[in-house]
Amino acid sequence: MEKKRRAGGRGGNTRRSSLKSIDQMPWKIPTMEDPPIEPLDEQGVLNIHNGAMKILEDVGIEFLNPEALKILKDAGCKVSDQNVKMDRYFVMEKMKTAPSVFNIIPRNTERKITLGGKNLAFLNVSSPPNIWDLERGKRPGDFEGFRDLVKLTQYFNCLHGCAGYPVEPIDIHPSVRHLDCLYEKLTLTDKVVHAYSLGKDRVEDVMEMVRISASLTEDEFNAKPRMYTNINSVSPLKHDFPMLEGAMIHARRNQAVVVTPFTLAGAMAPVTMSGAVTLSIAEGLAALVLLQVINPGCPVVIGTFTSNVDMKTGAPAFGTPEYMRATQMTGQMARFYNIPMRSSGVCTANIPDGQAMWETSNSLWSAVHSGTNLVYHAAGWLEGGLIASPEKLVMDCELIQMIQRYCDKEITKTRPEDIAIDAIKSVGPNGHYFGVDHTQERYETAFYSPIASDWSNYEAWDLNGAVWTAQRAHKIYKNIINEFTPPHMDEAIKEELKDFVKRRKHEGGVATDF
Repeated sequence: MEKKRRAGGRGGNTRRSSLKSIDQMPWKIPTMEDPPIEPLDEQGVLNIHNGAMKILEDVGIEFLNPEALKILKDAGCKVSDQNVKMDRYFVMEKMKTAPSVFNIIPRNTERKITLGGKNLAFLNVSSPPNIWDLERGKRPGDFEGFRDLVKLTQYFNCLHGCAGYPVEPIDIHPSVRHLDCLYEKLTLTDKVVHAYSLGKDRVEDVMEMVRISASLTEDEFNAKPRMYTNINSVSPLKHDFPMLEGAMIHARRNQAVVVTPFTLAGAMAPVTMSGAVTLSIAEGLAALVLLQVINPGCPVVIGTFTSNVDMKTGAPAFGTPEYMRATQMTGQMARFYNIPMRSSGVCTANIPDGQAMWETSNSLWSAVHSGTNLVYHAAGWLEGGLIASPEKLVMDCELIQMIQRYCDKEITKTRPEDIAIDAIKSVGPNGHYFGVDHTQERYETAFYSPIASDWSNYEAWDLNGAVWTAQRAHKIYKNIINEFTPPHMDEAIKEELKDFVKRRKHEGGVATDF
């Protein structure tokens, strides 16, 4: 039997890491072959669908973008001021044009991700305004922290793209922040990247930088998805101007758009999870229909960010039983409409402690068993999205790797060599399996190998310094940053990116009036 190498490597490549404590699994887009968990019966799915259609037909969704209103009115929707009502047959006809599976291809084509079907892609934390680590505690996001988190995202093979800004670098002015951030993301990573849909200029700047980084012509860039954006509705029942503008630009150029309503049951949505999911589906479909009207067949994903609030304080709660069920219910609806789905790995904990990991574990496993294809915030998220943490990112990557191993069908194969009758006979009732050929041929790859967990007993752990999990993760994170080597980029391309950034800064960047 040929032995499989576990691979890691500086910059997230497939060479063995020089970090002795890291034994990464290779780059791979895992697939979840098990049937998804489906809490709704057929009638339940139809009830939510019909509820969403009634919202679209009778209540309507506000579109705060004049161009979007005109497009939908010309397509036959009922438009009154900013309210848009859509006929259910119109909605379903437009949704038929959305692809069920598509690829996003970054500058390193070996890092492409496939969304839809049984595929699972995991992304780093995105957009917290603060950062926390064991050395400095909580502080406002800065460019140094941004770069460190981008390096960690590139390093870990189990993270398949670099979402948003892993922390907002508020020490860079918003008018030029996207230029500096995208330059770093495109040079420090070779994975799929994202544009914030905050108006035309930002989106078009990012598209041009992505095009330059992959040395593509305009036609080559527009022919296939090379990047993506995520937009959120303004729940309840509203889509804002800049996000719609950015999404429409993406749709026209065949770049992927994820539409993720943010519905908190009891606050921005009905207190019942079925009501909250129904509202979320209606808001999501409204924007997806707009994009399919603009460019039939453009790549889109429906997202879920449906959870509940703490009814004692009004604070958002994540990783709850209700959150898990809402994710699974939305998965059923995504399959009903035959489009890929996005969910998230989230928690409300303030530091990377036990609460952080059980809430994140709940979030991630509900994503896996819902049929999710794209998992946002899968690594590094704290305080309900207000904090990014490098230690938490390392700890979450341990969990994501375990999920990836869990999805590996090698574990459950039942070939004769897996059943191992000959080995069982040779060991008999009084021996052990450590030394038999069957074990010796397989021991290096038989089981999951941890990157941050400590499997020693208490006495050994105590003698070794009694290091807690977050402390181990801190050391791993520091070692990765100290040893990081960026992926290769041609110097001429890098200079072209620098020139573009310099020119756009000289022009003043973008307006910051929203």
